[in-house]
Amino acid sequence: MNKQQGFSLLEMLIAFSILAISLGILLKIFSTGITTAQVAENYTTAVQIANNVIAKTGVESPLKIGESVGVENNFYHWRVRISPQTFTSPELDLRALPVELFNVNVLVWWGDDDKTDDRVLELNTMKLAAKSE
Repeated sequence: MNKQQGFSLLEMLIAFSILAISLGILLKIFSTGITTAQVAENYTTAVQIANNVIAKTGVESPLKIGESVGVENNFYHWRVRISPQTFTSPELDLRALPVELFNVNVLVWWGDDDKTDDRVLELNTMKLAAKSE
């Protein structure tokens, strides 16, 4: 009676191979999740920066046609463009109104130097301002 006890060498090699492949897949999933979380955090910060720039536009300085740029945390770059928004209305004489309508465009971009393409976020809004005579 020759009864075999334990595992054979071939069974052990197959088990270790399955374990190695499984661990490799799990580590790849984990690292992808971390990368995705970092990208989501960067987009959240960019939205906050863009919202802050929009909120300051017309409050800290008067709304006027032009462009300005800035940097936050030495990583996020932003540009705000203010342009006149024109429309026509047959029922309303727009020249008689004491306000002007402006289009405010904020662009926020960031990236890891020259290693990757820059990521970009753009927000647009319209603001009213008193006419400058």
